[in-house]
Amino acid sequence: MNRSRIDKGGVGGVGIGRGVRRGGVPLAAGAAALALLAGAQPSSARPVAWGAAWAASPQLPSTGFTPNWSQEGFSHQSVRQVVRVTEGGDRLRIRLSNAYGTSPLALTGATVAKAGQRADVQPGSVRELTFGGRKSVSVPAHGELRSDAARLGLERLDSVTVTLYFAGTTGPATFHAQGFADTYRAEGDHRADPSGRAFTATSRSWYYLSGVEVGGGARRDGVALFGDSITDGFGSTTGANRRYSDALAERTGRPVLNAGIGGNLVLNDSAWYGERSAARFGRDVLDQPGVSTVVVLEGVNDIGFSEAQKGPKPQPTYKPAPVVSSAQLIDGYRELIRQAHSRGLKAVGATLLPLKGSDHWGEHSARVSDEVNEWIRTSGAFDAVADFDKALASKADPDRLAPAYDSGDTLHPNDAGYRAMAEVLAKLL
Repeated sequence: MNRSRIDKGGVGGVGIGRGVRRGGVPLAAGAAALALLAGAQPSSARPVAWGAAWAASPQLPSTGFTPNWSQEGFSHQSVRQVVRVTEGGDRLRIRLSNAYGTSPLALTGATVAKAGQRADVQPGSVRELTFGGRKSVSVPAHGELRSDAARLGLERLDSVTVTLYFAGTTGPATFHAQGFADTYRAEGDHRADPSGRAFTATSRSWYYLSGVEVGGGARRDGVALFGDSITDGFGSTTGANRRYSDALAERTGRPVLNAGIGGNLVLNDSAWYGERSAARFGRDVLDQPGVSTVVVLEGVNDIGFSEAQKGPKPQPTYKPAPVVSSAQLIDGYRELIRQAHSRGLKAVGATLLPLKGSDHWGEHSARVSDEVNEWIRTSGAFDAVADFDKALASKADPDRLAPAYDSGDTLHPNDAGYRAMAEVLAKLL
């Protein structure tokens, strides 16, 4: 019988001892038997300094932009998710969110491993996760939970898989709609499988997983990118890590966290696209360990949804869609700056990108975007300014994205556009 080895992390985010013992744990029918290595951490060990290495902002279960499993949830299924960390370390822990769950989430078990191809993982790299020393855990309704530490050495920009197994029925799942990467689902318990053969269903969203943190070398100069679908990476090549957060991590060598939500608004909550900026800023930025800088790029939906509703194909998800003034948006930015400064973070303001030709464009949004961008550039309210508007504008028509940077909808950049944004921002950091 094939056997895969799982190493067990320390409790409560504390380091792992060197002593180990062997034991066997039977899995459900059809799964391989596991050989467990459990490590106990002496109580006198020094605390681990943790740093966030990957993040995704939780959302209410919804249909969203693309088909997903959030509303149906999971039942006797394993979910394998692949993410790329932007910082390395000798151990990791994960952050699970049940922010929009109305009842406790029963997680039967979870593993982490170094990613292979598609749903495969690298042989010998599977580690079982524990939560306060327990393999099974209940995440409170509207709450979140971090795992214990697991010994798994990672280099920055390594890809890691997180596999969650739910023996019961979860109900609707807290998720992140736009992952721009494949997530895999299998029937039954396959959390320890090195092979991905059982994972026959795919989605492009992330479920319950809201963070990966590393210890044993974590830096304290992380950058959180806060915004909407442009920050999320809409228009980038799926599965290729071509968002502007990826390009920035590659260019600067600093930990970079993506706190974008497609369709998100500065001033209003959305049933489809997340809570308003100030309501989620603490969870998605300020509570991330190791972050020293936040970049705010948001507001195009606040001024663009009302324009889109005037068109021939009004979008039912583009609600609420009030007509928003530049003064109202500026008040929203000032609140985010206040929150960032209250926690000692540097706040970088990014100008809104050109949007002419998109469904967000109109007389009102054109005027407000100009007024907002001028305020961002000249007010001094932000600690620094990333002028994406000027960097990505067409020379022939500054209200439009340059053709070389346009993904095709005249609103979202392509891979080259996201690289250009990262180059502008890297000079400020």
